[in-house]
Amino acid sequence: MPAALSDPIRMIAKRAGDVRVHTFVASFEYDNIANATHIIESRNSLVLVDGQFLVPYARQFRDYADSLGKPIDRVYLSHRHPDHWFGLGAAFGDVPIHALSETATFLREHGEDSRNDHWKLGSLAPDKVVVPQEIVKPGEDIIDGVRYLFEEVTDTEIDVLLAIKLPDLGVQFVQDLVYSGTHLYLTSHLGKWMRVLEDMLLSDYEVFMPGHGLPADKNEVARNIEYLAAAGQAIANGLTNKAFKDFMLRRYPERKCPGIFDIYLPRLFGGASEY
Repeated sequence: MPAALSDPIRMIAKRAGDVRVHTFVASFEYDNIANATHIIESRNSLVLVDGQFLVPYARQFRDYADSLGKPIDRVYLSHRHPDHWFGLGAAFGDVPIHALSETATFLREHGEDSRNDHWKLGSLAPDKVVVPQEIVKPGEDIIDGVRYLFEEVTDTEIDVLLAIKLPDLGVQFVQDLVYSGTHLYLTSHLGKWMRVLEDMLLSDYEVFMPGHGLPADKNEVARNIEYLAAAGQAIANGLTNKAFKDFMLRRYPERKCPGIFDIYLPRLFGGASEY
């Protein structure tokens, strides 16, 4: 449970014509994990990406979106980890939620299990689950004059993740494919994840909107690759649990949000529930 809640960061990451890309980042401090959610503001409407984790930040994110004075057309949910969808039940129950079919199915079948599994959060957790009703398929769409490309990425930080590209702006919403300035949530798919990041380095995109931390550039993408490689080598050398955490903390003292180790280590090394 986060030790304290401090003010989030709100900023505009990109401007191009009528389009502004906003980001809203929760606290980096204490046990918080700097959840990053985003807004694509176009001429007439808003499109949001993810819904925050803790109720106070979800409501502040909604307030920020409402302060822009345009209707929220939809929210895209990138994947099924609760730090990205818990806030939907707290602040976005009145907005159409779009997600990949696998993500929607997981929330329909296991959303309540996940919510109940986080009972220690108390009032910081939502009191209901909002299941996405709109299914996203990979491909292209035009929303309020903005061209979107949707991609399904498998077996990286999560089994299935929705990545969103704005090719005319050079912006990718990569969410948990990139952790910007924070420690990464690791899984067993480090090699595939690294290959996906390497493709980003070769792309024409220059701005990468992460799921944790501030907007990233290709330098940060490269640092994520190096982090994954170091983690993979540590695991190959037999480090697990506390020894693995201590090694990564010593190797990357500049990275924030060490609380994420305590979330994923029981899953990576102990087979704990995915909820």
